[in-house]
Amino acid sequence: MSQLEKVKELMELRAKARLGGGQKRIDSQHDKGKYTARERIAILLDEGSFEEFDMFVEHRSTNFGMDKQKFLGDGVVTGCGTIDGRLVYIFAQDFTVIGGSLSETMALKICKVMDMAMKVGAPVIGINDSGGARIQEGVNALAGYAEIFQRNILASGVIPQISGIFGPCAGGAVYSPALTDFTLMTEGTSYMFLTGPKVVKTVTGEDVTQEELGGASVHTTKSGVAHFSVANEDDGLALIRHLYSFLPQNNMEEAPRKECTDPIARMEDSLNEIIPDNPNKPYDMFEVIGAVVDNGEFLEVHGNYAKNIIIGFARMNGQSVGVVANQPKYLAGVLDINASRKAARFVRFCDAFNIPLVTLVDVPGFLPGTGQEYGGVITHGAKLLYAYGEATVPKVTVTLRKSYGGSHIVMSCKQLRGDINYAWPTAEIAVMGADGAAEVLYAKEIKEAENPAEALAAKKAEYNKLFCNPFNAARYGYIDDVIEPRNTRFRVIRALEQLRTKKQVNPAKKHDNLPL
Repeated sequence: MSQLEKVKELMELRAKARLGGGQKRIDSQHDKGKYTARERIAILLDEGSFEEFDMFVEHRSTNFGMDKQKFLGDGVVTGCGTIDGRLVYIFAQDFTVIGGSLSETMALKICKVMDMAMKVGAPVIGINDSGGARIQEGVNALAGYAEIFQRNILASGVIPQISGIFGPCAGGAVYSPALTDFTLMTEGTSYMFLTGPKVVKTVTGEDVTQEELGGASVHTTKSGVAHFSVANEDDGLALIRHLYSFLPQNNMEEAPRKECTDPIARMEDSLNEIIPDNPNKPYDMFEVIGAVVDNGEFLEVHGNYAKNIIIGFARMNGQSVGVVANQPKYLAGVLDINASRKAARFVRFCDAFNIPLVTLVDVPGFLPGTGQEYGGVITHGAKLLYAYGEATVPKVTVTLRKSYGGSHIVMSCKQLRGDINYAWPTAEIAVMGADGAAEVLYAKEIKEAENPAEALAAKKAEYNKLFCNPFNAARYGYIDDVIEPRNTRFRVIRALEQLRTKKQVNPAKKHDNLPL
């Protein structure tokens, strides 16, 4: 065979590999409103940047007639490329090849790109669209999953890991996305669950659809398993690109800075009036965030889950920051089990990847009730407490209004190594609000007064004057300064600039024992 003929053979094999499971199955994928694995990669990465690995890999199984079902690439497309010129590694499962089911060789391909990503210090993006383990390969497929999970674990906190669920993801397969940093799902075409509707029906008698059991709406609102829900794959791939712009390549680097076109010293007069006179009246924390960050741009994470706390990425003077903020519009901004878990994981991610934390506080306490206590709110609240106390990145905290009791401590207080802690003049930093405190402290006087109601009101006013303000905490140095609300952007940016060279190291240990 001549050299030209060998080159021609190569081109033919490449064309065959790019067809995956064949045109009929590609058409079926499109009919479901889904892209193929290669189309997804082409949309996600910079044009012409994709470098594919292992295009000619085939599975090795001969069981159940599998030796007659061989496809080049074996159900996953792997390689590397760039997003906005920055290197990423990627694998995208190909549903057109045996339903994207995971074989021993598919797992080896995925493990190879994960190993490469760790070696060079670049993020991994996984696009999941698979029917699960390839049953014909039995325990070899299970071993393949475990190999992937082990790499997810070792990569955690070293390189960012992002999962896109663009089709089925069931059984053991769900654990890889669960181990990664961010997971997004497409509405109507993706689902995740450990046991499917048929097994649920057999074991529990429940009738439930795939969408009801593990669709995007379930995991972004009820379980918290997924961070983002998108209407279609185009939106999902664009979101991954946007999310990546806030992240560093690895734990030894910082996120890329962008040129800031928003004046650093921009005054926001609306903030001087945003806190209602009535302490029980809500306001929208998103208005505060939008007024403070660069150009009002904020990428919310976990937006439909535990809405009483807000987390997400923004920029301050072009620097990527993680924002954590109580939301008075939902449950008065209280902390509960879900909010604590949501914020704790985000704080730990930011700390792992050198992203400074900006915390905006308006929290009246923890949600009371047997449901919370029986559900372990103590342990879950401790997660957030632990995350802030463990974090060594720059931490800037601004208390806007309420900051009571245990919830004050948990929200990045000075004693949890908050670097710069500011308060607005409207801040109320105390063990509890005036209503509860007056009844405890002055119970005897109120009971013996001629007019108990008037006495209670007077004592509340007295307590408010003494404690429900930022100056009592400022006297002890627990608040570094009381600032004018409209000047918040400038003060936070200046604090972050001051902290750019911060160095803080935790005690040497094998690993911590986070209150799980």
